[in-house]
Amino acid sequence: MALSPMDVTQFAAVDTARAARMLSEVRSARLSGGRAPMAPRPVIEQSWDRMLRSGVDPEHDVRSGLLAPEEIRRRRAASPLRHVLPVLREALLSVADVAHHIMVVADGDGRLLWREGSARVLRRADGLGFELGADWREEVVGTNGVGTPAVTRRPVQVFASEHFVRSQATWTCAGAPITDPRSGRLLGVVDVSGPLETMHPATLAWVDSVAKLAEARLRELHTQSLERLRTVAAPVLARLEGRALVTDRDGWTAAVTGMPYLERVVLPKSPEAGVRWLPALGACTVEPLAEGWLVRAVAGPVPQGATRIVLDLGQPRRWSVRVLGGAEDWARELSPRHAELLYLLAVHRGGRSAAGLAEDMFGDPARTVTVRAEMSRVRRYLGAYLEHRPYRFCEDAEIELLLPPDPRDLLPHSSAPAVVEGRASRGAP
Repeated sequence: MALSPMDVTQFAAVDTARAARMLSEVRSARLSGGRAPMAPRPVIEQSWDRMLRSGVDPEHDVRSGLLAPEEIRRRRAASPLRHVLPVLREALLSVADVAHHIMVVADGDGRLLWREGSARVLRRADGLGFELGADWREEVVGTNGVGTPAVTRRPVQVFASEHFVRSQATWTCAGAPITDPRSGRLLGVVDVSGPLETMHPATLAWVDSVAKLAEARLRELHTQSLERLRTVAAPVLARLEGRALVTDRDGWTAAVTGMPYLERVVLPKSPEAGVRWLPALGACTVEPLAEGWLVRAVAGPVPQGATRIVLDLGQPRRWSVRVLGGAEDWARELSPRHAELLYLLAVHRGGRSAAGLAEDMFGDPARTVTVRAEMSRVRRYLGAYLEHRPYRFCEDAEIELLLPPDPRDLLPHSSAPAVVEGRASRGAP
């Protein structure tokens, strides 16, 4: 019986052993160039292609050194994911234990920082190298429920021989990325895993919904922190004249005076007290205040002359924009959506209308409201270097676009038609 790719998990729930055998045949055929009984799911096939290009050995697992206990403790203490562990445990652990699963939480580097659940399953996980401190990036251990969601930025279930490395074919896992709601930065992945026979088709939706609950909790905590900062900022700003605002350590605005409200200010990566030039504000004095910064605008020119904007899309999971040559160089990590938009503007130096960007992003020129909303967010930190009608980089800005060595690795999370077309191109734009 030939199955379409979308039938795999449902079929596996009915006949796990047969589905596993069929996927083993699919994997063997794909690696040998033979004819397969069915096509792998697109997310799995794309991952396998990445593994083949990067040279991951499908027949031998490779295990990097485990992090030392003190490094695990350091990363846990520094990770925002520590704040949502109660949410993850409450929503996942009780069911996971009954279903003979374990819950794993990895950081943005693919390192396993927390691992809890069935003692018997934990012992089996040890045999796969699925241990605390292990490196489960896709480029290290192949297609899996931790590394692949980190690359694609979407929930992924990996069943049996959908794992690229043969030793993991007795395992099933479902992972979902958790992103920082303030910036879109990948914080890590939550994964529910277990032996092959524990597979259930609803697991992925369950894990994804819990990841979204965790992100909602992070948004709530951020709002609370801004409220606390606002109580400190209000009496300080009341005594000041001119334009001023108070932001948290990441540049999110708690209160303003003498100027329109700005949701966020782009601060230097490691800001220090003193005079700084900030996008959208110009020359400012920056002073520490409670858990944030007091920013006061001062008279000063907007930087003129040659500016170089470096759009770095060459890293597998982290994309950034750097502005060089202004009054002060600065950089910002990009969310997946903003990475797509700035890529399109870098490719189309002549500019794109909202309808054109909607066509590029969604294949639907009518979705201009979404495009305008996202471009409004981009202009909050890059507005000094962007024009509109059409949207484009300023003519006097030099744009440097850094792409992956292989075009097929361009923004692997993206399904935007123009990005898909860019992957198919063998040359850089």
